[in-house]
Amino acid sequence: MSPTIQDWALPYASHRSSVLGRNVVSTSQPLAAQAGLRMLLAGGNAVDAAVAAAMALTVVEPSGCGIGSDAFAILWDGKELHGLNASGRSPAAWTPEYFKQLGGIPEKGWNAVTVPGAVSAWVELSRRFGKLPLEQVAQPAIDLARNGFPVSPVIATLWELGAQKLGTQPGFAECFMPQGRAMRAGEIFKSEAHARTLELIAQTKGEAFYRGELAQKMAAHSQANGGAMTVEDLAAHKADWVGTVSQPFGDSVIHEIPPNGQGIAALMALGMLDELGIGGQPLDSADTVHLQIEAMKLALADLHEYNADMDHMRVKPQEELLSRDYLRERAKLIDIRHAGNPTYGAPQRGGTVYLAAADASGMMVSFIQSNYMGFGSGVVVPGTGISLQNRGCGFTTQSGHANEVGPRKRPSHTIIPAFAMNADGTPQMAFGVMGGPMQSQGHLQMAVRVLRYGQNPQAAADAPRWRVTGAKGVAVEPAFDAGVLAELRARGHAITVEEGNGVFAFGGAQLILRDGDHYVAGSDPRKDGQAVAF
Repeated sequence: MSPTIQDWALPYASHRSSVLGRNVVSTSQPLAAQAGLRMLLAGGNAVDAAVAAAMALTVVEPSGCGIGSDAFAILWDGKELHGLNASGRSPAAWTPEYFKQLGGIPEKGWNAVTVPGAVSAWVELSRRFGKLPLEQVAQPAIDLARNGFPVSPVIATLWELGAQKLGTQPGFAECFMPQGRAMRAGEIFKSEAHARTLELIAQTKGEAFYRGELAQKMAAHSQANGGAMTVEDLAAHKADWVGTVSQPFGDSVIHEIPPNGQGIAALMALGMLDELGIGGQPLDSADTVHLQIEAMKLALADLHEYNADMDHMRVKPQEELLSRDYLRERAKLIDIRHAGNPTYGAPQRGGTVYLAAADASGMMVSFIQSNYMGFGSGVVVPGTGISLQNRGCGFTTQSGHANEVGPRKRPSHTIIPAFAMNADGTPQMAFGVMGGPMQSQGHLQMAVRVLRYGQNPQAAADAPRWRVTGAKGVAVEPAFDAGVLAELRARGHAITVEEGNGVFAFGGAQLILRDGDHYVAGSDPRKDGQAVAF
């Protein structure tokens, strides 16, 4: 039966209000936000809520994440800040020679798949900080997969794009095109295989995924379809507690996960802006936007050159790239009247989900998981619902580069959670902006808006965004002020107004700001998302 509603467009500017409460969850899909809220209502904490929402997102937002995703998290446990890197490493057989024979690193198929780490993030967060059993935390996601849910409008659009690109990949159509086509908005999607896999993961605390039945199925499917992934590669995986790298920004201190994530770029740009004294001009003025763009371009140039698996980096992120002296010198390269032309890698569009959760005890979680490009590699292991990321194409084949592809190595990663602390050491904000290499640029824009200019989280999420695209290129959303754009063009920026694709190219933000004894949350109108609280 076809849905009654045929037009899902929202032709008006967002007027969502910030959501306030002592317990809050903000995600990119309402059913996932409510899965997290169920855990809080059941006596769980913010970690239980975050893990429940993350597991649910693999069901209700498969265009951005899956059971075979990677993940990162930053959390405040009430006393201390923790950083978790649950990104996977490459198969042992991945060498530069391996990919020379293939003609490069593909974006699709098994030879784009590194060991998936999201499951290890759920298990590790639950084990160390959760209050509820993982089986209970997983139940909302299991129910959604088994009983079905109506596909939301934005996800339906992304589903169609994914099917066009990846429909011929092994296992994709069986899982995601049950009627021979992509799911449409309002149609009910069910996946019993997905439900059974989540049950097995919860019952075995992830062992089935990395060392048991599911690992064997993944490895067998890889071997049958020209991949290199083995049961030994999966068994060798572990999530790592890595702490954070940080950068002062006004009265706040911004924290990101250390490389291999790209959060270092946001911190570098914010450090340069601090040196330049950003905040003296109106928030949306040409001067303020210009300085942000120029700082981001310089930071991305360094990211492209240096970012890699921490074990292979040639520079120390905190001590060298975030050195105050170094950032002061980089800031001097910024001309307030003219656009610079540093070199850096052009951002690509991505598929990611970000969520934040906080509870009345003071625990706050910033969590992100991702397939990378839309549905990732397009590979779905038959009978399991396990769709796999394509993080392998985050490597380079450039000989001698720190991020050159190699065995058992983490690629440079786009997904990053962010966390802001007050200067006195108390927690301030969990935030993130999903969307491939847009993420560090989004973190910069959210931090400037909320932490320097005092915007509420929802207004910061609603505001039009920019994205550097290479050389002097800058893409902007249509809602930008025409006078500001004219001034930016006069300074040498090659401005392109991108119509109608904000959901794809400008990311989706979720923010939870602590305000005294409660929280203020926002959720991005570019997505189907929702912030919920009590």
